[in-house]
Amino acid sequence: MNSSATVARVKPERDEKREHILKVAYAAFLSDGYAATSMSSIAARVGGSKATLYNYFSSKDELFAAVIEEKCRDVEAMFLGLDLETADFRKLLIQFGERLLHRMLQDDNIATFRLITAESARFPELGRLFYMSGKQRGRQILGDFFAQAQKAGKLRPGNPRDMAMLFVELCKGELVLLKVWNVHPKPTEKEIKATIATAITVFLAAYGA
Repeated sequence: MNSSATVARVKPERDEKREHILKVAYAAFLSDGYAATSMSSIAARVGGSKATLYNYFSSKDELFAAVIEEKCRDVEAMFLGLDLETADFRKLLIQFGERLLHRMLQDDNIATFRLITAESARFPELGRLFYMSGKQRGRQILGDFFAQAQKAGKLRPGNPRDMAMLFVELCKGELVLLKVWNVHPKPTEKEIKATIATAITVFLAAYGA
């Protein structure tokens, strides 16, 4: 009982107002673009005053950074959930690869990718932010996992972060770009499984112990 009370005390409290602002701001950035979205327009959508919005975020840049960090947090949690204790390492990689590809193919992730691609030429800091918060962070976490897999004898020696980059790109295959370009907006489960099966075969051919 005392232990549960301790956990309750240290657990961060949710700030529902902040979460609401981030959700509304994300929708605004997607629908209007970064350049056309202002703190005033976001405040109007939120339904409060600009002063309330500025109490949480001092600028549009800071608000956008918080939106991107929030979007990347769910993906980061996927990388942290990997378990080396499993007896079938190939099966683990296949299961994780399928979850990862499903996540990359979700409409909100595709919309975010399109937004960053469209705006980064005029606002290069947006591209850097997305890269640092998302791709680089995920590569670091997955690289740490592969380093542990090497120590456990499941992978051959190599640069773990390079392994992570290759793994993600192999899992992405062409399905993500085909959806981004609206060539093939709804990949089937069969196509997803086939993409990941090929990805893991290639990955383990290069790095499998």
